Amino acid sequence: MNYLDAFDRSVRCHPERDAVRTDDGRSLTYADLDDRTDRLATALETLAPGERVATLAYNGSEVVEVLLASHKRGLGNVQLPFRESAGALAEMLAPTNPAVLVFDGRTAERAFDVLDRTAIETGVSIDGDGTDREDVHEYESIVADVDPDGGRPQSYGNEHGMLFTSGTTGVAKAVPFDQEQLWYGSTQDVMEMQLDHRDVGVIATPWYHMVTTNAWIMPHLQAGATLVIQTTFDPPETLELIEANEATGLIAVPTQLHTLVDEQREGGFDLESLSYIRTGGSVVTEELSEAVAEHLSEGLYNTYGLTEGGPNLAFADPETQRANPGTIGTESFTWELRVVESTGPEVEPDPTATVDPGETGEVIGKSPGMATEYVGRPHESERLTVDGWLRTGDVARIDSDGLLYIVDRVDNMIVSGGENVYPQEVENALTAHENVDAAAVVGREDDRWGQRIAAVVAVTGDVTETDLDEHCRTHDGLADFKRPREYVITRESFPRTETGKLRRGDVRTRFFEE
Repeated sequence: MNYLDAFDRSVRCHPERDAVRTDDGRSLTYADLDDRTDRLATALETLAPGERVATLAYNGSEVVEVLLASHKRGLGNVQLPFRESAGALAEMLAPTNPAVLVFDGRTAERAFDVLDRTAIETGVSIDGDGTDREDVHEYESIVADVDPDGGRPQSYGNEHGMLFTSGTTGVAKAVPFDQEQLWYGSTQDVMEMQLDHRDVGVIATPWYHMVTTNAWIMPHLQAGATLVIQTTFDPPETLELIEANEATGLIAVPTQLHTLVDEQREGGFDLESLSYIRTGGSVVTEELSEAVAEHLSEGLYNTYGLTEGGPNLAFADPETQRANPGTIGTESFTWELRVVESTGPEVEPDPTATVDPGETGEVIGKSPGMATEYVGRPHESERLTVDGWLRTGDVARIDSDGLLYIVDRVDNMIVSGGENVYPQEVENALTAHENVDAAAVVGREDDRWGQRIAAVVAVTGDVTETDLDEHCRTHDGLADFKRPREYVITRESFPRTETGKLRRGDVRTRFFEE
C-alpha cells in the first residue's frame, strides 16, 4: 500500500469534509482537493512530461496540492526551504533534476534567480508574479485550463519526492523517498495520536520539513481530518486559528511552544478543544512541559525523528512525558532501535555493541520507512547505514525502562584528555543556573588536552565567569572533567535553524575566530 491509496480512501469516505483551510479564509473539501490535484497533475505533465517538480513557497493550500499532484504523477516533489538564498537553492537543486519550479509571491525574486542560473526550464507562479516572462506560467490558469473530467494523468512510479536535511554542518543534503516509505510514517502518527476525521490540526511549522510533511500533513489527510494552514508562524494568530477552528491538534517546535505559552498567559484564548500537540527537534524541558500543560494542552507528545529516517523513530505520549520529563519515549511501531557504543562520526559503530541502562551511545535503527541514500553523494550514502542499520548520528541515554533521552550529536563530541564529552550535558548544567538563558559548548584545540571545553553563555542577570565556574564545580550532574575551562558571557541570542537546533559552527565562528 502507498500513501496515495490512503488519500483516495479519505476522498471516498469524506468528500464534503474540509480537507484544507487557510489563514486567509479559503477552504477546500476532499472532493475539491482531489479534483484540483488531478488537474494540476495533468497540467504539470503537459509542461514537463516525465519530469520532477520543485516547490519554493510558503505554507499554503498550493503546497499541499503540488505534493499530492506529484504523488498522482508518481514523480518526486523537491521540497525546498523557502527562506534559503538563491545561491544555496541552486546548489541544493543541482543533483535533483527538476524541470519545473513552483513559487509564490514571497519567493518570486529568488525563484527568478534560480530559474536563470539552473537548468530548470519552467516556472509556475502561485500569485502571478513573473508571468510576463516566457518561462513562467500562472498557477490557477494552468489548473483551470485542464478538462475537469479528464481524470488523472499517467503515473510514472511511486516517488514521493526529496526532502532536505537541516544543513547545520554544511549544504543541505537531498534525501529521496517513495510513497510506501512515507506511508509508514504517516500511519504511525494516525495510530499514536489516534487521529480520525473529526480532528482539526493547525500547522505552525514550515511545510517542507520532514516532520511537517510526514507527521502532520500526510496523517491528517490520511485520517480524513482537516488541516488549518498558517502561512508563517505568528503566536497570536496561531492561537486565534486554534480558537476559531476549534482545533484539536497543533504541531510546533519547542521554541514556538515557549512563545505560545507566553502569548496565552497574556491573551487568554479559548483553547478548550486542543487535545494533542506534537513537538520535537530540540530538548523539551520539564519546565516547558509543565507550562504547556498549564496554558495550552495536557496532550503534549515529545517525538524523535530525522530527515533520513522519517519523523517517528520514537514517541513519548503525554503520560510518559509527564512522568519522565525530557524523554523521547521508546521505539515506535515500525522501528527497531538500539543504543550502541559510540565511535565518533568517522568510524562505523558495531550494531551488536549495545550499551547498558544508564549509559550513553549512538542511536541506530531499522525500518521499512527509512532512507538508504543521499542524492548525488555516494560517499556520504555509504556512511548512512551499517549492516542495514541507519546511523542517526544522535547520542542517547537509555534507562532501565527502555526510555530514551537524547544527549547530543556524535559529531559534536569533544575528546578532552581522552574522555568523551557531549556538549549538551554541559549546556544542561549551565542552563540550570537561574541567570543563564542559554548556553553553547564547543571544543577548542588545546596542546595539553587535545581539546578544551569552551562555553558561550547567554545571561539574563549579573553573572561572572567565576560564578559560572563555581556553579559547574558544584553541579551534581556534571563530572569535573566536563567542566568548561573557558567562558564567554553574552546577551546575544544564538543562531538556530527553523526547528530550533543550535548552529554550533556559527557560534564557534562568531565567538571563537580561529
